[in-house]
Amino acid sequence: MDLSYEVKDSYAEIKAAGRLNMVSAPKLREFVADVVAAGSSRIVVNLEDTAFMDSSGLGALIGCLKAARQAGGDLRIAAVQPQVKMVLELTSMDRVLTSYATAAEAFGND
Repeated sequence: MDLSYEVKDSYAEIKAAGRLNMVSAPKLREFVADVVAAGSSRIVVNLEDTAFMDSSGLGALIGCLKAARQAGGDLRIAAVQPQVKMVLELTSMDRVLTSYATAAEAFGND
């Protein structure tokens, strides 16, 4: 999984490309922890280029959400692909991790 981030006006956008699975989940957790430590607690994970996520990836997203909230911010997801959306819906985690069409919409009204 390739990870990159860009700080926008009111949030940091993390772009995740590849498979979000048991191999890449720890990498995502560490990456988000580093972004939070650098001072960005409002985070959008852009999943436009993530076509697959398993339970380990879901756990990583929940862990990242917790880290962002403990820092006084929030974590939202954007551009969710069909297989990832299915995992979120089957586990009812779509109620916890609200998805947005684009990263700009995630914190657009806040």
